[in-house]
Amino acid sequence: MEFSACYASPKVRARDTARLACRALNIEPVEVDALANGFDRDDALELLTAHGADARVLVVGHEPSFSRVVHDLTGGRVDFKKGGVVAVRVEGAMGEMLVLLRPRELESLARA
Repeated sequence: MEFSACYASPKVRARDTARLACRALNIEPVEVDALANGFDRDDALELLTAHGADARVLVVGHEPSFSRVVHDLTGGRVDFKKGGVVAVRVEGAMGEMLVLLRPRELESLARA
């Protein structure tokens, strides 16, 4: 899968996670201060609308902000675990949750 961009919180754990993921994706993470404190739906839409409609954008940040953003975009309630991944398709100001993967599910996929 190819990504157009990766945005990461400047906090150590998120920044390191983004760098690790981006090595395999052949892109460079861009640190965004908003991801460190109070990241919200408007911040997410601002990052995503900078790219084309079909662009895939990776965003690495923190709880509880990410759960709120997913809820505000999709209406879905998620229980993020550290290292979890959610994919959301955004059209305009709304979104559709495509998948939620917990760390153990990602680990199983990596072994397969």
